[in-house]
Amino acid sequence: MSNTLVIIPTYNEKENIASIIDAVLSFEAGYHILVIDDGSPDGTANIVRDIMQNNAGRVFIECRPGKLGLGTAYIHGFKWALSKGYEYIIEMDADFSHNPKDLDRLCAACDEGVDVAIGSRYVKGGSTDNWPLDRKIYSQGGSAYTRIITGMSVKDPTAGFVCYKRKVLDSINFDNIKFIGYAFQIEMKFASWKLGFKIKEVPIKFVDRKIGVSKMSKGIIKEAIKGVLNMQWLFITGRYVKYIKRG
Repeated sequence: MSNTLVIIPTYNEKENIASIIDAVLSFEAGYHILVIDDGSPDGTANIVRDIMQNNAGRVFIECRPGKLGLGTAYIHGFKWALSKGYEYIIEMDADFSHNPKDLDRLCAACDEGVDVAIGSRYVKGGSTDNWPLDRKIYSQGGSAYTRIITGMSVKDPTAGFVCYKRKVLDSINFDNIKFIGYAFQIEMKFASWKLGFKIKEVPIKFVDRKIGVSKMSKGIIKEAIKGVLNMQWLFITGRYVKYIKRG
């Protein structure tokens, strides 16, 4: 059994899902894949089930009854991964904005002693491609805002291409993470940092999706703004570590 699971949340990703699964399965590392599908009406889950017939034991799916949000999808996947004994658990988008070739680089960083390896757009060597101006402003502005408010040095706190060691996820009380979008990604890194885990940013090239529809919304941005303030307030008042630490 592989010790590494790649979690891919989906909602209406029929144009991308077969290709992204094939790409991840092609590597010698033998990655396993868990798709978390939020009741996609376009038949995404059926495509995954067809692929599973020829990839038993490597491709899995968990189907949820509706569009419940990115954060809860990953938490569902994290709990599943921990129950199955995986040592490295990776977040990854379905739309090829995250290059599957970078999976090995994230895992290599963890092999070298890092606890959380972030595929980063904003460290030296990282970049974005095919992004509209407003998306760049939201992303870079959100990253700067997060660093200013929290003091966290991570340059790409909203990144969604991340490898966590098992011990990190084992330490976090997921019941107290309520966010669904950017704020979820920020809190996972903030929690890892405040719990004392070693974080490294690995430069990647992020390419905006070419097929399908983006799930970005103004609500997700507002959630992130409020969420960062709430996290820092809990920390300043001495409650955050107890709030977020499991056990």
